[in-house]
Amino acid sequence: MVEIKRNPTRAVKIGSITIGAGHPIATQSMTATHTQDVEATLSQVEDLRNAGAGVVRIAVDSKKDAAALPAIRAGTTANLVIDLQENYRLALDVAPHVDKLRYNPGHLYHHEPTKPWQEKVRFIADVAAANDCALRVGVNCGSVDPAKKGQFAEDDSIGPMLASALEHCELLDSIGFVRYVVSLKDSDPRKVIDVNKRFAEARPDVPLHLGVTEAGMPPDGIIKTRIAFEQLISRGIGDTVRVSLTVPNSEKAQEIAAAEAILADIAAGRVRSVVDYGLASLNIISCPSCSRVENEAFIELAKQVKEMTAYAREHAITIAVMGCRVNGPGETDDADLGLWCGPTHVNLKRKSAELEAQERRARGLSLRRDPAEAPRGA
Repeated sequence: MVEIKRNPTRAVKIGSITIGAGHPIATQSMTATHTQDVEATLSQVEDLRNAGAGVVRIAVDSKKDAAALPAIRAGTTANLVIDLQENYRLALDVAPHVDKLRYNPGHLYHHEPTKPWQEKVRFIADVAAANDCALRVGVNCGSVDPAKKGQFAEDDSIGPMLASALEHCELLDSIGFVRYVVSLKDSDPRKVIDVNKRFAEARPDVPLHLGVTEAGMPPDGIIKTRIAFEQLISRGIGDTVRVSLTVPNSEKAQEIAAAEAILADIAAGRVRSVVDYGLASLNIISCPSCSRVENEAFIELAKQVKEMTAYAREHAITIAVMGCRVNGPGETDDADLGLWCGPTHVNLKRKSAELEAQERRARGLSLRRDPAEAPRGA
């Protein structure tokens, strides 16, 4: 075994487990069933708990979803976390039945847009404190605080994420709520490594939830995640982890198995050298299936995209396949080609010529496409 000196993060209790302060790194996953289907959701929660998940996340997007929580809570001893989306006030409905609330700073602007985000965070923190819940400040590359994005160069995706996370930590500290963790996720492992290293340097006391968002299908998604985890956990950064894979509902426990395998390898010193990931090869990102997916055909679509684009595997092209309206539009913005699924239609997006030109200039590439390149969008 390799002795890894962990960052001196503070302890954060989440139900029956504690993360940070040297406690074992906990694995997490998220249900992919419709939350209102109590039987199916409860079955998946138990599958994940039995697989070893320390925390299981459930999406709640409506009052009807929230109404299903008492029955789910009554049927499991799993540590549950709820993913608050646009309607932050749902915290009142869900907090009595769960152990942690997760909110995304970039989504706080959608509901009651004229109200300062600080008031909304205070509301969430007050509800969490009253119900013995921890918080996760979940910063995501595809839905960054719009005010923060405007303060950085267009090609700097890490700066706004880091600034947003640090700002929210400062506010929570100022109101005396310190039972929180932070996550900073991107679909590019290099960016995940960079932003989390920078955050850990600035706030070594705050526990970090690690993950590569929209990592895609196995084995590619596991490899991407392994790259990030090896470089961060081996440096003592990270207190809880999630491997986000695009898999059918019945196979969600793969996320826990993959996470535990990676953690075991790191602990045993079985790590790979730093990989220069994704610079000259096809990169397909796809979100993990979850209860926000409105059309389960999305998973089959992701497989088909991978098969149809195999001819372009040696080209530096990024294709994003997303399963819902919550993260789909934002997550596909930076891809060369993006598909995000609604209930009955697939929305197709192509990177704007302006953004593509900026990226090529930044990489010192000619704006004239090499005629030998495979056509985009095929």
